[in-house]
Amino acid sequence: MVVYQIYPRSFQDSDGDGDGDLRGIVERLDHIAGLGADAIWLSPFYPSPLVDGGYDVADYRDVDPRFGTLQDAAALIAAAHEHGLKVLFDVVPCHTSIEHPWFREHPDWYVWSDRDGPQNNWRATFGGPAWSRDPVSGRWYLHSFYPEQPDLNWRNPEVPRAFGDVLRFWLDRGVDGFRIDALDRILKDPELRDDPPADGPPPLPEAYMDAGLQSRNSRNAPDIGTAIAQIRGAAGPGALLVGEVYLLSDRLAPYVEHLDACFSFELLHAPWEADKVRAAIAAATTSGKAAWVLSNHDFARLPDRVGPRNVRAAALLLLTLPGMAFVYQGDELGMADGPDGGHDRAGRDRHRTPMPWDGAANAGFTSGTPWLDIAIPPGGTAAQQEHDPGSMLAWYRELIALRRQIEGGFELLDAAPGVVAFRRGKHVVALNLGDSPQPPPPVRDLLLATLESSAAALPPGGAMLATD
Repeated sequence: MVVYQIYPRSFQDSDGDGDGDLRGIVERLDHIAGLGADAIWLSPFYPSPLVDGGYDVADYRDVDPRFGTLQDAAALIAAAHEHGLKVLFDVVPCHTSIEHPWFREHPDWYVWSDRDGPQNNWRATFGGPAWSRDPVSGRWYLHSFYPEQPDLNWRNPEVPRAFGDVLRFWLDRGVDGFRIDALDRILKDPELRDDPPADGPPPLPEAYMDAGLQSRNSRNAPDIGTAIAQIRGAAGPGALLVGEVYLLSDRLAPYVEHLDACFSFELLHAPWEADKVRAAIAAATTSGKAAWVLSNHDFARLPDRVGPRNVRAAALLLLTLPGMAFVYQGDELGMADGPDGGHDRAGRDRHRTPMPWDGAANAGFTSGTPWLDIAIPPGGTAAQQEHDPGSMLAWYRELIALRRQIEGGFELLDAAPGVVAFRRGKHVVALNLGDSPQPPPPVRDLLLATLESSAAALPPGGAMLATD
């Protein structure tokens, strides 16, 4: 399955207010279906103060007026299904907005310190203590992310019951499944003990890498599988569940037991070096449930992460690995990071700039003033790339079409220095991550290759899909 990630605020504005919305997404479904995607995943569009780009949810069962209405959500689900696309919504079980009614109506649904001050030494993801004082009650509450995002207490049985109702609310309206945010955070150490000192850098990049702590007790409790099982039980066996689990693959067993897939963050963060990429792939394929992703709304876009010359090779890698592949809106146009708009405290606006559709005002994204400045990729807008057989858009379309032909199985192959290569049935994939031309493994027929790549040599940044 190829899943196309939509960041609703930046996809298409239908009413001229400068923010993308649900009706705008409906207007652009032809683009996604034409790409060959199987499903769409929408980042949150629920009512929210937008402290954390919508991941601070104030009501799980409604649509923020800036994005539309519940009727618009129903129309989007129906239209996506008419285009042959499954629909995944983003759900956030770790925390709510501090403005969610639950925080005042059900304070026991949240995690509180038993003293006048922080319960322990835990750190918030974006820096600073993970505890803040509630000015109303005077008590200290836990927040794994921003202070405006208090953590839910999944050890209170009322919380999984309430969240299960949320999942069923959307499933009853035709949603096919969910991408589940920050899943490793929902169960912490039941005694809320301190995190121990770190014995090295974190295994995956953290915003507070200098905190000097190992996140042993503040996430991924030993019994976390019980909470994941509750989510699966509420969603039912037919719902597609993909976990954002910010852990190495060797720690995913309790999650993949109940989920359909978990994102491979080793590959997302791997330096673009052959040995590092190869190791990341080897680690993630052991579970058989890897969801591959190379960019999203939280991290640098592909040209900024792997370098412009390697973007096509990275796309080929993403779309030929075994398992689900997630394509972030604009990757198919070669979009790079844009300017920082100053909305997000963590500086992630540059990954979220609006889609450039055509030559109209504001690149066809809005008739008003866009909430972020629009950056046009080197290959041009979607309309400019539409009929160009050498465009990035054409590259993605060809890759996704060829992906359908690739058989099962997976085997990493020995390869020349700087080259990552693997076999899928009769197909061979090879890409050169180094700085000098290198030979690929022996192949017979090239199905798709970057410029100047051949069965004899791959230039730096070169990649190919072939049969042997």
